[in-house]
Amino acid sequence: MCGIIGITSSKPVSSAIINSLRKLEYRGYDSAGLATLSEGIINEVKSEGRVENLEKNIAIKNMQGSVGIGHVRWATHGIPNTINAHPHSSNNVSIVHNGIIENSTILKKFLISKGHKFKSQTDTEVIVHLITEYLKENDLKNSIIKMLNQLHGSFALGIIFKDQPDLIVGARRGSPLAVGYGPNENYLGSDSYALKSMTNKISYLNDGEFCILKKNLVEFFNEKGAKVNKKVLELSSSEQDYDKGDFKHFMAKEIEEQPTTLKNCIKEYIDNINNDINIYNFPWDLKKISSITLIGCGTAYHSCLMAKYWFEELTSLDVTIDIASEFRYRKNRFKKDNLYVFVSQSGETADTYAALDLCNKNNMKTCSVVNVIESSIARDANFVLPIHCGPEIGVASTKAFLGQMLVLYIFSLKLSVLNKDLDKKTYVNKIKDLKNLPKLVEETLLTESKIQTISSTFTDAKGSMFLGRGFSYPIALEGALKLKELAYVHAEGYPAGEMKHGPLALIEDGMPVVVLAPRDNYYQKTISNMQEVIARGAKVLLITNKSKDEVMSENIWQTIEVESANDDLLPFLLTVPLQKLAYYSALKKGYDIDKPRNLAKSVTVE
Repeated sequence: MCGIIGITSSKPVSSAIINSLRKLEYRGYDSAGLATLSEGIINEVKSEGRVENLEKNIAIKNMQGSVGIGHVRWATHGIPNTINAHPHSSNNVSIVHNGIIENSTILKKFLISKGHKFKSQTDTEVIVHLITEYLKENDLKNSIIKMLNQLHGSFALGIIFKDQPDLIVGARRGSPLAVGYGPNENYLGSDSYALKSMTNKISYLNDGEFCILKKNLVEFFNEKGAKVNKKVLELSSSEQDYDKGDFKHFMAKEIEEQPTTLKNCIKEYIDNINNDINIYNFPWDLKKISSITLIGCGTAYHSCLMAKYWFEELTSLDVTIDIASEFRYRKNRFKKDNLYVFVSQSGETADTYAALDLCNKNNMKTCSVVNVIESSIARDANFVLPIHCGPEIGVASTKAFLGQMLVLYIFSLKLSVLNKDLDKKTYVNKIKDLKNLPKLVEETLLTESKIQTISSTFTDAKGSMFLGRGFSYPIALEGALKLKELAYVHAEGYPAGEMKHGPLALIEDGMPVVVLAPRDNYYQKTISNMQEVIARGAKVLLITNKSKDEVMSENIWQTIEVESANDDLLPFLLTVPLQKLAYYSALKKGYDIDKPRNLAKSVTVE
């Protein structure tokens, strides 16, 4: 989950590295650092915490050198402090690393026996000493190959060398790594987002590959050292100027952007003239697909869980869902007639990518639902469905979650009509309803003032519960996750009918409980479950949709009404007040909403 940048140029690079590190903070913000090479000396500056702390270091202002590497860290091995911050350096080598070296303990014992002394608690420092050891008797290229062969685990590496004045080595196994091309300079980065301000010409390393960059030369090699030719991809040349504007946090802005991002996504997929869904170049005969598996992590997993209800409701396909980190370690019985769908905002989620890779190795049908179409998951899946949300900077996903749900809903609708599971009239009516969704979300955002008042109860609580049935259950899980991520309050999502099978024991006087009870097929049952928790002293926040009928219950603490829509679309509307609830609960505590503690936006380690 760490971020890497490397630049080799004909001019000083430290300020450009700092600018790129700011863009990479979504990958980690436990510590930051950079190293440059000047007159045969490796200069290293590191700091605990954010990039802004690094910038305050006086040594940064005097850093010289036209080749350098930088890093923002999400801590794995070793606590977040300056000593454990990257880069890690010897007299001859400096390295930045994203990933985990699984055999670092064994390698460390070997290197200590050779006289190497370690300063940090990190697995990364093993790489520094390993390549330093191999350079004693090998040239640069062979030292790299030997070093890579010794490492077990996942990594993306950026390396500079004392006696190589304009050279950077990059290497990848598991973790993503990109190369950018510029005039008299070239770049290494964790992804295209960090490089876009400098270039729109990008190549990506595949697993097992390494590259050698100079200011006017880029070479790629496979794990055996043979040269590899790479395509140069041209990204959109328009650099998206994405800032907070008048909003206090990116998350606040991204919540408010949801009507626009939904509208943009609908525009990409819906043919307004024919009231049809356009999904072009679908590579398989639908008659040969009888089941679908939806795979994701965290919020993306919740979108998969939501989509399971839609696929079951609208199609005759057998549907399963899986958490990516569990999927790859089970004994899967792969089926040729199954479509495997992988959902990830960044497209770089390590567990999700590993599950995709496993399916590809077994020649399965693979599809990705991503926000970043240049990402590893998008590139390696057989088919891609972009969510068209634009940059999402807040670590806790909001507009990307609605985008993932939207694309999965659109996909389920299209498969339903192609398989003749849904008649044409119903299909067209659902599309017409869908086109009205952005407006409904915009109106639902107006519940804000009431949520601000309510949020203090959740801020002060030692725990809370989120309950829902049917379509509302995945949204309850997502609402609980948001409160955990942002306000650091223990919160659990449950199917409402499960309360009496154990969780009811946790209810005590004054405990806040969110009950999602839209007026759908599950409404009356959910209201009955709600009464069970009220009877035991819970303060119930009921979230339902507008109706002429009164709620069939008494003693409800607070009620929030979202707009009304057909049952398929109510989950989108129910999500909005839960996002606001988490946001204002965290705001009242004064927490860093865009960068919650211990988390990162792009989870590139297992």
